[in-house]
Amino acid sequence: MHYPIKVFYSEQDKGFIAVIPDLPGCSAFGETEEEAIKQVKIAQELWIKTAKKEGRKIPHPSAESVYSGKILTRTPKSLHKALMEKAKDEGVSLNQLVVYLLSRGINRNITARKN
Repeated sequence: MHYPIKVFYSEQDKGFIAVIPDLPGCSAFGETEEEAIKQVKIAQELWIKTAKKEGRKIPHPSAESVYSGKILTRTPKSLHKALMEKAKDEGVSLNQLVVYLLSRGINRNITARKN
């Protein structure tokens, strides 16, 4: 099973913390993001092994049931028109344009937080 992993920098610990929100208490530390992810995957295996041994229920990964990749949204008519015109100018579908714009925006946000 593939569980979503969240990684963040801890100023207090001077390193990265990786957590698996679906598995309470499952977290790990690393000096780099990659190391934290590697360590939390080991912790995940141990968490599941221990839960099985103790007869505890093992939750399904939230990504399997929550993140379908589909977003339905309402926009003002003027924004819808502007997006449709931009998509036509670019020769792409409205969906492709919106995914591109959202990706560009989230990547800028992530980059800005790292700096």
